[in-house]
Amino acid sequence: MKTNILFVCLGNICRSPAADGIMHHIVEERGLSGRIGIDSAGTYAGHTGELPDARMRRAAARRGYDLGHRARQIREEDFDRFAEKIFRMREFFRRHPRWDHVPDPYYEGAEGFELVLDMLEDGCGGILEYLENPQ
Repeated sequence: MKTNILFVCLGNICRSPAADGIMHHIVEERGLSGRIGIDSAGTYAGHTGELPDARMRRAAARRGYDLGHRARQIREEDFDRFAEKIFRMREFFRRHPRWDHVPDPYYEGAEGFELVLDMLEDGCGGILEYLENPQ
């Protein structure tokens, strides 16, 4: 059975497409593409059709991640495809369990985007650990 993961943030232009790109990268590296489906969406429709924020694309590209996803708003059918369980990213932080949430880097400088990528790399690794060894 295929596991489907949907990452959601506000506009689907910074955090969720970065998580999508990171998870795609990790899943492909581990040869799990046929077992895990990944997508992202936003709760706000104002950025629909746009590429992720250019600053996030640049920061992600420096780490080897492709963020070619186009922003979209979450749809009703997403709940049928992805709603088996809902988690917050913070539940999967391994290196920094004190982090409470993934901040929106949109109004931050370059260091904000780097921090978010650090957090998402940690969280995506934790998600894969959970999927491989569910508790």
